Amino acid sequence: MPSSAPKSKIILGIDPGLADTGYGLLKVENNCLSLIACGSIKTKKGGELAQRLKQLEQELNKIIAKYQPTHAAVEELFFCNNVKTALMVGQARGVILLTLANHHLPIAEFTPLEVKQAVSGYGGADKKQIQQMVKIILNLKTAPQPDDAADALAVAICSANQRF
Repeated sequence: MPSSAPKSKIILGIDPGLADTGYGLLKVENNCLSLIACGSIKTKKGGELAQRLKQLEQELNKIIAKYQPTHAAVEELFFCNNVKTALMVGQARGVILLTLANHHLPIAEFTPLEVKQAVSGYGGADKKQIQQMVKIILNLKTAPQPDDAADALAVAICSANQRF
């Protein structure tokens, strides 16, 4: 009789941004989460928009090729008072979603409120609280750095809790 043991999943969590896009990869196996990698894709501030978006796509493609995620989770755009910033982040988010779709990854999207509630139990948690909760949930010695990477891991944790 074939084994019905659950397969492990690798979730790529993404915190979109144009200057800094946080990413975090988690392995989910037997209801346990473990950190694979995290970091930030940085683009040159003041650089040409098209080139920054292209760089974001290229770096994301490298991450996907290296870690072979089975699922992706992306934070939805948070509307802010700065329309120009929101438009730029929206464009970066579009490149991210297209890149993930090109790799045929199932994509879950979560609002910042959903992510904060999933990780801390409180929708008004600040960045430090999220970093500390990610550290505790993943049993890390130190909080993930930079902030964008911790936020991306929080998105991945939120996705893992939703049982893709």
